[in-house]
Amino acid sequence: MDRIDAMKVFVAAIDEGSLAGAARRLKRSPTAVSRALSFLEAHVGVELLHRTRTLKLSEAGQRYAAACRRVLTDLEEADMLAGGESSAPRGILTISAPPILGEEILRPMLDDFLDLYPTVSARLLLLDRFVNLVDEGVDVALRIGHLADSTLISTRLGGDVRRVVVASPGYLANHPRIEEPADLAKHQILAFTNFGLESWSFTPAKGSSIPRTVQFTPRCIVNSVRAAAASAAAGRGLTRLYSYHVAEYVRDGRLEIVLAGAEHPPLPAHLLAPQGRMSVPKVRAFVDFAAPRLRSEFARMAAEAGKSIIPTSG
Repeated sequence: MDRIDAMKVFVAAIDEGSLAGAARRLKRSPTAVSRALSFLEAHVGVELLHRTRTLKLSEAGQRYAAACRRVLTDLEEADMLAGGESSAPRGILTISAPPILGEEILRPMLDDFLDLYPTVSARLLLLDRFVNLVDEGVDVALRIGHLADSTLISTRLGGDVRRVVVASPGYLANHPRIEEPADLAKHQILAFTNFGLESWSFTPAKGSSIPRTVQFTPRCIVNSVRAAAASAAAGRGLTRLYSYHVAEYVRDGRLEIVLAGAEHPPLPAHLLAPQGRMSVPKVRAFVDFAAPRLRSEFARMAAEAGKSIIPTSG
């Protein structure tokens, strides 16, 4: 049996979470998939997958999976380069993105891209964490935040993603006025797990270089963006999220932004790809297709988020 082919089966089984899923994806019988995995385990001399009700990688399997992805990616790139620039986009495109941004903004663009390129199929991973693009087999990642030094190739999409504090007009009308970050101590806080459970940081006051940190005991803690925004819109308190999380609420007047003058500088958004992947036609085609559309969307959301700001001295 061909070892490269067995590696493809192994990676497909991991991605699909089952032998049956790998069989459907590869259009093979479950027996053929099982045989390929057994061949690979016999070749390396260790168990790679624990075959329980769901597949689980062994410790050796985790290391081997990352190596397989790198090998398969290198082979794909070699094939594409050998085919020259005239090679048409084809194959499976794997993209990761934050959940809300991926669902509401990127997914419709991906649908349009797939209509344009019928020989490309896609896996969209909506993950509330940073992924290791190489080890997890991701071609392109949409990421918010400053980039650490790395070998990733980045395409800048803009720098207008703000970390905003919001509350409903009804809540603000019936609670003490918020003029500076310290005023938050008088209010109910709905804490989203990714933005601080016990404190929020703001820019330094005039004449100081030390960021202002506000300690609080949250009234409610949630690990869902949608839950935090919905509770705030229902008048339950203030929450802190990215500006695109609340753009629709702000546009509809259900939420208003406070302490805009005390916000940290906006964060940039990027499309990231591993070194060498931009030469693969499907990746280059997607980045060229999505980047200008994403820039337009981020600009639109930034403008909408700025329409409902309560003036403060912060």
